[in-house]
Amino acid sequence: MKLLEAATVLGILIVLTACGSGPTSTPPEQTIPPPAIALTQLSSDTFTNPSSQHATEVEVSAAASGSTIVSTFQVGRIFNGGASDIGFATSTNSGDSWTSGFLPGITVYKQGTFSAASDPVVAFDAAHSAWIISSLVIANPDQIVISRSPDGRTWEDPIVVSNTPDADKNWIACDNTPASPYFGHCYVQWDDPSAQDIIWMSTSTDGGLTWAQARNTADMAAGIGGQPVVQPSGTVVVPIESATGDAILAFTSTDGGASWTAATNVASITDHLVAGNLRTSALPSAVVDAAGTVYAIWQDCRFRTGCTANDLVMSTSTDGSTWTAPTRIPIDALSSPVDHFIPGLAVDPATSGKSAHLALTYYYYSNANCDPSSCALYAGFISSPDGGNTWTAPQTLSGPMSLAWLPNTFAGLMVGDYVATAFSAGKAFAIFAAAQTNSGTMFDEPIYATTNGFTADEQSAVITSATEQPVPNAHSDRPRQKFFDQEHQHPIPECRADPPVPCIEP
Repeated sequence: MKLLEAATVLGILIVLTACGSGPTSTPPEQTIPPPAIALTQLSSDTFTNPSSQHATEVEVSAAASGSTIVSTFQVGRIFNGGASDIGFATSTNSGDSWTSGFLPGITVYKQGTFSAASDPVVAFDAAHSAWIISSLVIANPDQIVISRSPDGRTWEDPIVVSNTPDADKNWIACDNTPASPYFGHCYVQWDDPSAQDIIWMSTSTDGGLTWAQARNTADMAAGIGGQPVVQPSGTVVVPIESATGDAILAFTSTDGGASWTAATNVASITDHLVAGNLRTSALPSAVVDAAGTVYAIWQDCRFRTGCTANDLVMSTSTDGSTWTAPTRIPIDALSSPVDHFIPGLAVDPATSGKSAHLALTYYYYSNANCDPSSCALYAGFISSPDGGNTWTAPQTLSGPMSLAWLPNTFAGLMVGDYVATAFSAGKAFAIFAAAQTNSGTMFDEPIYATTNGFTADEQSAVITSATEQPVPNAHSDRPRQKFFDQEHQHPIPECRADPPVPCIEP
């Protein structure tokens, strides 16, 4: 089994500032001052294959256990799908320093066999002391693989999990509660876009070495971008976007992944079409606190008259079946022009209920009514010390970024379909892709983390949306979703009488 020694990358403290003008430098729609948050660069794209848009790193996920934080992301984004390889960056001292490298044995650019890789997600299996990264490998068919590590720095060659005709948008979570009857079970979710996004779940009980035959939900539900979370009781809850992008669904397992319930409706999705051809979707970001409350957040415009911009909204559940009505995260006033999207939620695992510490990283435009040459893209952060009842003032992490600084894909310009936040030693670290001015044909979009983690500040948590109500009869202003996958390879058919599959109105 081949092992890769992780390369040490010097953390670089930076302050991102605006410079220049025009469509290839700082966009003109800047209404928010440049940030003064110290950031550490975690990694950089060192690949040189001509099929990729270098130097780009996108779509980061992260997990933490004790003082160790592991993040993973795409490196060298390819327009047709995936990237040159999957990267990782690991801190073993709660964010003080980081080590980075690339996963071995996956793509042809790192002693592997696959042409590209995408959708990296990391989890920790406490029962087996194993870090596990789940990735989508681009092949014929696309497959889900996992890479294992004992320390988050040296990684084994990948193990194939899926055997479905196709695969997309995987996620992984592990049961880390010693008292749970399924302690040490890990769960991988994906969908098959060639079969109308039918949902698949597979379970491992040995730290990811072997995986059980994949199973569907009881109602053969379809969806994309599910994020399994595990309650202390061992119940697995999976919030997911419906195949047609019209609703957030959820399904559960109470028997360690041996079976899965039918999907229930969490809420409708009412979202604004994000300007500038930026790649976004109302994929949920989900976490569970120490008492088992599940939090799901997605982009939505139901609180905006005319659906002029997206807010981020949150619904919670204690059982995965019954969910609260979505509430708005009060990042900006309802009258503001700011558009919010691509959330990455985390909860301090030692907290729960009315004392749950929530931390949310996200992207936003300073003005939703912009075009590709004028959109000003930022990364932001907000937190709550009381389970989402009140929130601190939001903070700008990076920007303004011009869309010309981002790599392109079938589905639009890309920072990632998701972004990451992780708690370690009681502090929240935002981990995200941020771009600066291109250098000729080379991009400059590495992965960064906040150098100093954010602590829950109960004194400054004064912003609330408790009295706000959705706009009556609110509806999306975007066209209906036309593809089952993010790479636009599998079109959703138009509706016919008695349709047997998810469809869109002609």
